[in-house]
Amino acid sequence: MKEGVVIKSTGSWYIVKTSDKNEYNCKIKGQFRIKGIKSTNPIAVGDYVYFSFDENEKIGVITKIKERKNYIVRKSVNLSKQLHIIATNIDVAFLMVTIKEPETSTEFIDRVLVTSQAYKILTILLFNKIDILSEKDLEKLEYYKLIYSIAGYKCVEISLKNRVNLDIVKQEMQGKTSVIVGHSGVGKSTLINTIDYGNKAKVSEISEYHKSGKHTTTFAEMHELSFGGYYIDTPGIKGFGLFDFDKLDLHKYFPEIFELSKQCKYSNCTHIHEPDCAVKKALENNELSQERYYNYVNIFTDGDEKHRSN
Repeated sequence: MKEGVVIKSTGSWYIVKTSDKNEYNCKIKGQFRIKGIKSTNPIAVGDYVYFSFDENEKIGVITKIKERKNYIVRKSVNLSKQLHIIATNIDVAFLMVTIKEPETSTEFIDRVLVTSQAYKILTILLFNKIDILSEKDLEKLEYYKLIYSIAGYKCVEISLKNRVNLDIVKQEMQGKTSVIVGHSGVGKSTLINTIDYGNKAKVSEISEYHKSGKHTTTFAEMHELSFGGYYIDTPGIKGFGLFDFDKLDLHKYFPEIFELSKQCKYSNCTHIHEPDCAVKKALENNELSQERYYNYVNIFTDGDEKHRSN
């Protein structure tokens, strides 16, 4: 029996890498399902697995999966009521945000952050393409940084073109398993190409007409970084959200709202229509971001609704 980590999944086949750097093509044994998780894929990139390997057939069979530290999901493209696990056992997630070309909305940001918060994944916001921003765009950038810094998230301005603050990103990645998420066209592949020359991630070109990215990554894949650590390249995200969660727990995934909620009169306060709500009071006193609160209400109201990037 061999042991390794899944570095690539194509739906029916899995490439498993062992500690001696060898890679094996593997399939799943029978009806392999993870108890308690309704997903379209039972095994994902980042999973640590046990497998047997037939030297004659050159095919491995995955028989067991180790317990996951965490995982990150998106909605299944075809089955809206099921989830698709993008990656597992993540140390840090980088959410790449662009003010324009393409524009990243705060609702998209918050849906990603709610998910990562719920699944206990440390997330850092990378604000890319600062070199193309106008004065008005820079004001918007400062506003974004303010509300997310207050919420407790580390925010880093970067420019891949001018190599601004890439040393900070490299330091955060070193020795860890990272995942980079965000709309197509924000620079996910370019980031890796820029800070790690050994990688040959496919880079998408921005469509000048639509100002939106062309999807270049079909399946998630884990790559070893030359300076230590791994990153997981993920497919373009069309939907990102929580599944099978109690809406009354949603406020826990907004750190600043959760802190305020401790002062609410009712323990089951939804922070939408109840009296003596500390969250609404803070909102009225401009002590809470209206944008974040609006997104909280929107997710609470239609949290299971597909949120598309374009």
